[in-house]
Amino acid sequence: MTNSSATARERRPAKGARRGTPAWVPFAYLAPAFLLYGTFLLFPLGRAVQFSFFEWDGLGASTFVGFDNYVQIVQDERLREAFGHAFVLIFFYSILPLAVGLMLAAILTRARVRGLGFFRTLIFLPQVIAMVVVAVTWRQIYAPDGPLNALLRLVGLESWTRAWLGDYTFTLPAVGLIGSWVSLGLVTVLLMAGMSRVPKELYEAARLDGAGPVREFFSITLPSVRGEITVALTLTIVAALKTFDLIYVTTSGGPGTSTTVPSFEVYRRAFELGEVGAATAVGAVLTLIVFAINFVVNRIGDRA
Repeated sequence: MTNSSATARERRPAKGARRGTPAWVPFAYLAPAFLLYGTFLLFPLGRAVQFSFFEWDGLGASTFVGFDNYVQIVQDERLREAFGHAFVLIFFYSILPLAVGLMLAAILTRARVRGLGFFRTLIFLPQVIAMVVVAVTWRQIYAPDGPLNALLRLVGLESWTRAWLGDYTFTLPAVGLIGSWVSLGLVTVLLMAGMSRVPKELYEAARLDGAGPVREFFSITLPSVRGEITVALTLTIVAALKTFDLIYVTTSGGPGTSTTVPSFEVYRRAFELGEVGAATAVGAVLTLIVFAINFVVNRIGDRA
């Protein structure tokens, strides 16, 4: 037997050996997850979009109205105002916590602070508390006879006291600051995790070149946490646009319509006014806005 024949026999697969994985096998493993995803997310979402083209009270017969429910979103001043409030909350939920979180994370990461683990736990605590509990607590803080007004009177700023959740001018910022308090812990912990992975040699080289703390921050720290900033903005923007429980418990959209947001309008129209079709149209538009904003944020984050 020649060497070539022996080599060919060695290369020949044994009887019963697996020749290769069929192309459909990976999809078979993924099928249960796709089935659950389609059943509990895609199908309800499709049904909601379908309802948005009908005038329906949720119980009786429905009437096809085409795009009338979507046209109403543009024409209804209350709905336009609600979407405007949602964009204002983006500042309080996302931009403000990100600005403060960047400074706080940079200081805590570069400085040698004792009890850093305890501080991380403490600042992240609002994320693990139910939003209803947070809303009830802050409603008591903002009460006319609550701790905030008591503190202002104590330091001689009695003219600043007011019914914070009953003032047309200050109610939305007051609610927004609750969102800032909740989001700050998440943003700070994310940024601290990113900053802790930056090699110390980069900072040492920057100091040798004469860079100060500010230049180090903008030249080294900020570019190094680009991914964490994108994640933080994505999570907090979604939280800002879909907020409902905080508004419902603290103000119920009031006073007047000064704190109405799209999610609250979906609830009000569906369960209080019986306008299920109009409510699902608002929900569909809100979903598209959330997707569009986060798509832009992630694209910018990838290119930066």
